Amino acid sequence: MSFLDVLYFIVPVAIAYAAPLILTAIGGVFSERSGVVNIGLEGLMVVGAFIGVIFNLSFVHIFGNATPWMALLAAMVVASLFSILHAVASVSFRADQVVSGVAINLLAVALCLFLVKKIYGKGQTDFVQERFLRDDIWLLEKIPFLGPMFFQNVYWTSVLAISVAIIAWVILYFTPFGLRLRSVGEHPMAADTMGINVSRMRYIAVMISGGLAGIGGAIYSQSISQDFGHSTINGQGFMALAAMIFGKWHPLGAMGAAVFFGFAQALSIVGGSIPIIKEVPSVFLLILPYVLTIFALAGFIGKANAPRALGTPYIKGKR
Repeated sequence: MSFLDVLYFIVPVAIAYAAPLILTAIGGVFSERSGVVNIGLEGLMVVGAFIGVIFNLSFVHIFGNATPWMALLAAMVVASLFSILHAVASVSFRADQVVSGVAINLLAVALCLFLVKKIYGKGQTDFVQERFLRDDIWLLEKIPFLGPMFFQNVYWTSVLAISVAIIAWVILYFTPFGLRLRSVGEHPMAADTMGINVSRMRYIAVMISGGLAGIGGAIYSQSISQDFGHSTINGQGFMALAAMIFGKWHPLGAMGAAVFFGFAQALSIVGGSIPIIKEVPSVFLLILPYVLTIFALAGFIGKANAPRALGTPYIKGKR
């Protein structure tokens, strides 16, 4: 297998694994740009993965081939509503945002596994009947060199994730809404003075993060794991959090970092099929994504300045 063949094999897989991370990381960007730390991305992905599979199994006879896409909408809505718990605790009750995020993670896993046990009588769901399939992107697939690498045998969910990252960049940096959202994360008192409702903006940002993380979880459970159990979402939310920090709280930076972590995940799964890598002990490939996550969170890979008011509850009238 030549080096070019290796690229043609690994890059589509890496982008497929990166898609859930991209969406979840973008959700984290919205939340933390508004000043609310969201450690609960893992739990929100769990909720999205659970709802995605349950919806898929329950309504496949109604929606047919469109079921996975409808499941994304259901996961987005439910995870967005679930994220309100974090918003209420962090914004309204001014609780410690890290503790609230950890509580979201614990509650999501416990609740979803309890419901799976109640519904199916076992620790995991059945496998989905309709899943996201790979396809070629018309015309672009014929581009020399780049076509087979990026536009052949790809998931449309990968296209969705990249599109969302670009749209998020435009919204955050080129629209009045994005300016308001970033202002409440940098200087909420000044934003309040200009008539911006700080609490409302933060609620909206947290709900956006919940919706995008829910979509990310539903994509993962319907295209990669194809069912839901205790290990379906196993650290992906924290990888997305690391991608957000590694990307310096910028949508495009977060997307690039998520692709990097997706590449590490892909190597851990398909590395044994690549001649150059198959001699590496499998345990090293399996821990690679998590080691890279630790390095990114520890700040060894570039320094990033967080939004100035990140993690600080806003009390109206307090100086």
